[in-house]
Order: sequence, then structure tokens, then C-alpha cells
Amino acid sequence: MKDFIQPFLEHLQQPEYVHVLLNPLPIYATAMGVIGLILAFVLRSRQAQAVACVIVFIGSASVWPVTAFGDRAEDRVKAMSNKAAISALHEHVSRSDQTEWIFYLTAAVALAGIICAWKFPKLLPAVTILTILLAIACTAAAAWIGQAGGQIRHSEFRQ
Repeated sequence: MKDFIQPFLEHLQQPEYVHVLLNPLPIYATAMGVIGLILAFVLRSRQAQAVACVIVFIGSASVWPVTAFGDRAEDRVKAMSNKAAISALHEHVSRSDQTEWIFYLTAAVALAGIICAWKFPKLLPAVTILTILLAIACTAAAAWIGQAGGQIRHSEFRQ
């Protein structure tokens, strides 16, 4: 166990490692939240809608640490990359910068859904539908960002 913990703790000091560790959250958690929200909406379960909004909130809000660690890792990744990887890195950063706002908007609407489930249940269906639409947009944006990100270290993904 000690052979695992020490290297793992050392890796956590590297922003590029933490970025790779966290970057599935915006796509996978948000996508799972969409599925949960659709099911909860169909079942008309206020509690399930609140839980699914929590999942969407976690997924979409996680773009903040993913982006922060990615920004901190950019120079280190450039230093170990060839020209094609650097081009992919620039595209990855550009896509992230273009779409980051939608993740924060989705997190805010999902948080509103949590509050509505608790305090304003009549508003919940409308907020749930808006959250579903925004979370779908986030999932698509995360896939688009990740497509360029995968090309940084995986030459087989490059065209």
C-alpha cells in the first residue's frame, strides 16, 4: 500500500496529473445527471429531480478545478510536446475558453433546481427542463473540448 500512496501523493503535486484525474467529471457526471433528470421528470419525483440537479451541479461546476489545473499545466505540457501536440493543446484551450461559461450557467440553473425542489416546487418542472437542455449542451461541449484534449497525448486521435 505504501508503494501506491507515496507515488500517488507525488502525482497530486503535478497540475497536469490532477487535470487528467478530474477532467472526466464535467462530461460523465453531467451526462449521468441528464439521465437522472429525465427519469426524475418523467416519474414526477421532486426528490429525484433535486438529487439529479445535485449531480448536474457537481458535473458542471467541476469545470472550475479542471480548468484551473489545466491552466497551471499548460506550460509543462507544452515543454514535453511536439508541434502537433502543441497545436492540439491550443485547440483544447481555445474550446475550453469558448464554452466554459455554459458550465457555470448550468451549475447556477441546477442549483436553482435544488432550491426550487425545496422552496418553490411549482417552478421545478420549468427549471428541470432548462437544466436538462443546458446539461445536454454541457455534455456536448465537454465532448468537443475532450476531443481536442485527447489529441495532445494520443497521436492516433489526430487527423
